[in-house]
Amino acid sequence: MSTVVILIIFFGIAVGVLAYFLIKMLILPRRLSAVAELLKQGRLQAATKTVKAILAKEPRNASAHYYLGKIYLADNKPELALMELKAVSELGQFEVDIPETEFRRLIAGLYERFGQLEEALKEYIMLTKGDPGNAEYYFQCARLFNDRSKTDVAIKYARKAVELDPRHGKAHFVLGSILYRTKHPLEARAEFELALKHDPSNYDAYYYLGKLLKEGNDYTGALLAFERAQKSPAYKIKALVERGGTYMSQGSYENAVIELERAVKLIKDESSSEALYGRYFLSLCFEKLKNLDRAIEQWEIIYARKPQFRDVAEKLSHYQEYRTDDHMKDYLTSGREDFVILCKSVASEALSLAVRDVVETPNGVDLIAVENESDKWIGAKKMPRLLRFLRVSEPLDESSIRSLLENMKKLAIVRGALITSSGFSRSAMDFAENRPVELFNKDKLQELLKKAIPVGR
Repeated sequence: MSTVVILIIFFGIAVGVLAYFLIKMLILPRRLSAVAELLKQGRLQAATKTVKAILAKEPRNASAHYYLGKIYLADNKPELALMELKAVSELGQFEVDIPETEFRRLIAGLYERFGQLEEALKEYIMLTKGDPGNAEYYFQCARLFNDRSKTDVAIKYARKAVELDPRHGKAHFVLGSILYRTKHPLEARAEFELALKHDPSNYDAYYYLGKLLKEGNDYTGALLAFERAQKSPAYKIKALVERGGTYMSQGSYENAVIELERAVKLIKDESSSEALYGRYFLSLCFEKLKNLDRAIEQWEIIYARKPQFRDVAEKLSHYQEYRTDDHMKDYLTSGREDFVILCKSVASEALSLAVRDVVETPNGVDLIAVENESDKWIGAKKMPRLLRFLRVSEPLDESSIRSLLENMKKLAIVRGALITSSGFSRSAMDFAENRPVELFNKDKLQELLKKAIPVGR
């Protein structure tokens, strides 16, 4: 082959290569520019057709993959968008048409949307390095580290975010939630207040602020904060449960029932923490209000989901007699007037004592009684007794005995009895052993009730 022919072939190849690069440098950018314009105009079908034609010729064109990803995002196809943006990331070519910051923001959001939190976090860390003065990227890192319980790292990013932008309400909220969880209540409260100052619509912050106010015994402030927190979809049920718990702390059980029943109606997952606690608090309110049928109903629902939850199994066992023993049911659920009559009947019919005085107490009643008249002891001085009847579910401890003895001392009464619908702790029984106090637990109470109430009544 002659030198001339070789030169012609070489020249032809050179021209072809040059033409290819000219097309790539001049024509393709113009076509991608057209794609960008079509995307702005919302002409997604035409934009897709154009960019796919480019990719058919250049499968490794990072800019084309990037634009296709943006088209899929605009067309509400996030999964396909993520695939295209991942292709850009794998190619590692950030060209003129690919603003790196925008790309990383987009792909980070998509990674998080599809649960790839580790990948999302990597992108946000890259963004902090590329733009170290942007508080938003530090906030996103703090949020993701916090969600992964990486508290030490999360707090550093959160503090950096509020340092760069003191008005970043969401960053203040994340910082506050970390401080709350790590037992720094004063600092946490300050952050939540700053979060609300700069972002009044952050109703999540009201929930935690309510928790702090409740823990500080500011029940009025807590109730108001929990009321506002109900506007948060994430914390609505929890806020209602906390409002119920706050009313319980005030002894306002009727109001607590209203809030807790609202919470229970909204429950979708009966195994969730808020469902279990909501129903449990509701059961305790019903128990306090002597509405044991409804209390037992809540305990049974909880037991079906989580038998080991708190003392639910013990509650059901304790009130087993309630379902089978009408006398015990009367003792536990009757109104104040009927309860006093029932206790006086136990004193007179079962213990052969004459009641001289009645004093109502928060969970029961105190009776001062003396022995009935009898021929054998006519004229003898009758020694009074102090009988304390209690309607409680928890075993009584030593303090209950001490309280009765102190009252006996004030009244100059030397003998007493403690009668309860529950039982007594070992320390209480040991303490009472050498003292003038007789103990009647649930089983003995049942015997007294049978003696006091005629058969068939």
